Amino acid sequence: MAYTTIDDPSKYFTTLLYTGNATDDRNLTNSANAGDFKPDWLWLKERSSTSSHMIHDSNRGTSQAVFSDTDGAQDEDTNRVQAFQTNGFQVGTASTVNQNTITMVAWQWKCNGGTKADNDDGSVTVNLQVNQEAGFSIGTYSGTGSELTVGHGLGVTPKMHITKKLNAADAWNVYHESLGNTHGLRLNNGDAKEDFGFYGDTSPTSSVFTVGGVTNNDRLNTNGGSYVFYSFAEKQGYSKFGSYVGNGNANGAFVYTGFKPAWVMRKCSTASEQWHIQDTKRLDFNNDSDSSILIPSNANTEATNTNLNMDILSNGFKCRSSDGAGNGSGRTYVYMAFAEHPFVSSEGVPTTAR
Repeated sequence: MAYTTIDDPSKYFTTLLYTGNATDDRNLTNSANAGDFKPDWLWLKERSSTSSHMIHDSNRGTSQAVFSDTDGAQDEDTNRVQAFQTNGFQVGTASTVNQNTITMVAWQWKCNGGTKADNDDGSVTVNLQVNQEAGFSIGTYSGTGSELTVGHGLGVTPKMHITKKLNAADAWNVYHESLGNTHGLRLNNGDAKEDFGFYGDTSPTSSVFTVGGVTNNDRLNTNGGSYVFYSFAEKQGYSKFGSYVGNGNANGAFVYTGFKPAWVMRKCSTASEQWHIQDTKRLDFNNDSDSSILIPSNANTEATNTNLNMDILSNGFKCRSSDGAGNGSGRTYVYMAFAEHPFVSSEGVPTTAR
């Protein structure tokens, strides 16, 4: 039995915590993948101060950022992230990434080292980097205003993708397999799932996803628009993109992932509730009174919120609150999760709970 193809998830995902010191050209070093983790998707957030979530990637270059809590266009600042390095990244003196004494979190995903190529699987050329083993690709494309198919390069059907317009203000759009091809979510707000056709009311295939082509639903394909997307396929023992139904009980819903999670982002899809992110670098232990919540759709500081407590288990996570944001009775939630360790390694070695 193949339990996993990725024994060490830190090969492709890691979380780094650091405290700002306001010095320029500061090198931040990861402790992941035996000292070899150059990020391609870098998501930064101040924990102890209010500022936007900053999302950088090696397709667009270090100086360009988009912000998950706003619908604003791409923003350039050479004093935020200055370089992606062999085992980390470099920041400047910008207060949003390196303000003195302010605590920070950096969520990082590794794709293909910034190596891009044109992909013509669809009807538009995509500047793409892809890592099929990790089930992750980053692409940019230009809109035409007519229905397009966009090559994602994963070789299997993606479970989720996140898309953002770069050259003008427009909402973040999230496709999740659990919602189907006629519904979606916004990363920059807490609205329930919307009935829209921005992905063409068409499910993705093993080679492409569709944008535009449905009346008045061309936000991912305006003529002259430029876009970035992050596309994800599920990999056993490493990543999971699913849904669960809450039970409204402190002995909450158990969600099987097949691994011990390192990072979980979830959202109620059937009611207006904020997205929230938890990770094991900021969660000290199960039943911790400080559930250390960060919310992609706002710039707030890290919140201590017992209403979103969860236990991290060897094979998934378990809700420990009845709150509607994470475990409301009869409500449906979508999530994306990445592993700290597979439940069972490729050699048949099991992991343990926290």
